[in-house]
Amino acid sequence: MKVLVADPIADEGIEFLRKHAEVEVKPGLAQPELVRIIGDYKALVVRSQTRVTADVIEAAQKLVIIARAGVGADNIDVEAATRRGILVVNSPLGNIVSTAEHTIAMMLASARHITQANNLLRSGVWKREGFTGTEVRNKTLGVIGLGRVGSEVTRLARGLRMNVIAYDPAVSPDHGSRLGARLVTLEELLRQSDFITVHVPLTLATKGLIGIRELSMVKPSVRIINCARGGIVDENALFQALEEGRVAGAAIDVFSEEPARDSILFRSDKVVVTPHLAASTDEAQASVALDVCEQVVAVLAGHPPRSPVNAPSIPAETMSALSPYLDVGSALGKLAIQLAEGQPSSLTIRYEGDIANYETAPIRAAILGGLLESLSEERVNIVNANIVAASRGLKVSERKETVCENYANLLTVELQAAGGSTLVAGTAMRGESHIVRVDDYWIDIVPAGGYLLLTSHRDRPGMVGAVGTIVGSAGVNISHMQVGRLDPGGKAMMALCLDGPLPPEYHRQVLALPDMYRARVVKL
Repeated sequence: MKVLVADPIADEGIEFLRKHAEVEVKPGLAQPELVRIIGDYKALVVRSQTRVTADVIEAAQKLVIIARAGVGADNIDVEAATRRGILVVNSPLGNIVSTAEHTIAMMLASARHITQANNLLRSGVWKREGFTGTEVRNKTLGVIGLGRVGSEVTRLARGLRMNVIAYDPAVSPDHGSRLGARLVTLEELLRQSDFITVHVPLTLATKGLIGIRELSMVKPSVRIINCARGGIVDENALFQALEEGRVAGAAIDVFSEEPARDSILFRSDKVVVTPHLAASTDEAQASVALDVCEQVVAVLAGHPPRSPVNAPSIPAETMSALSPYLDVGSALGKLAIQLAEGQPSSLTIRYEGDIANYETAPIRAAILGGLLESLSEERVNIVNANIVAASRGLKVSERKETVCENYANLLTVELQAAGGSTLVAGTAMRGESHIVRVDDYWIDIVPAGGYLLLTSHRDRPGMVGAVGTIVGSAGVNISHMQVGRLDPGGKAMMALCLDGPLPPEYHRQVLALPDMYRARVVKL
């Protein structure tokens, strides 16, 4: 069994691998060279430097497992690996403490001007003026993202006698309370915090999460810390806010482009910067290296890994029956979380029809994946779906009925949140996903364009035309539309499938229509 280690990892991991396999350590390989030689290996171990692209995976004819010594899999084409049946694993627990401690260190360095004073004194200048800091005791720390690292930061901050508030739409209020954090909206967190730290994955939803609009809401005394991923904080917007005195300071460990050698933030003496060091401790490096190398050996011996990133193979007979409902489940999860009001606390999944006879873990994972995909550090799949949900305080229950009244098979998802219950249902027909129910309304729509405009309004003449006119004036095409009502002249719902997003100004026009109670644009 040949194993290629393409990035530097701790000696503990290498020594363990060499007891079980033939190991070659070749850090710094250029992409063409990696593509040329990867076909000889059954396992590949990387950190964050080596990019495992689709070309590399296509050339990896013998590869069984790709292991990343660290959190995430940003540098690995996981979809390509999954298609090829290559297992991807990582070490999500090994550097949690290291990253959390670095976050606290960066916060304190910013609060007490540590690096600026150090640099000035080393240049021969003894100066105390201008370096008056601020205590963190009794200050409010706003934590964006209460995953594993955010939770550990919360515990450490509580030890410093800080007040902690947090924003995480996928965490229940009870879970936040147990950590010692009060859950608030993002806007409340921005307005109330003395320090703000982000601990969310970099996704389309979180890119630029802290930007011009958000920085206009903060206190001028606020200090912002990012030890998560570059790009979550808009670096240009942050620099401008620092220059204009709307933000007091920042501490940044990660950058939108790395290696970062000319970031605009380097021009501000109000910013403490480090070169992506949050996970760089002896303990963390040894822990993640040994963890992933143990998983490599286990997988090559035919055993399951501890921390898989992508789903394992599903038996063909099960997959043929369940595969149409994976897309349905994912769509229902995305729809439910976007329609929910407030923090979610529990999820009930109901299977009706023939699918209730199968092991439904893949569908459950698809639903949770859709619900949590933009909110969780981990890739949610059949192996870790329940673990991720439990770590965020989301209680998941399932009910099965082999008889279905209206359809051959029906999936129903009910999400309980602080603002009440959201119920959505769907099925698969003619090779397509169909959303057939939203709360009390039975409909039948195929979200082909990817966007839905769902309204709640009074049933009256002209409402359909008014909404259609606004959407049309926005230059957005309506591919499909349905209207459901409970009683003539009573409450009704309109569902419009859109070919693109509805611009905010037109969304506001829909909301301003007489007798319009609610209008929500969701992306599926």
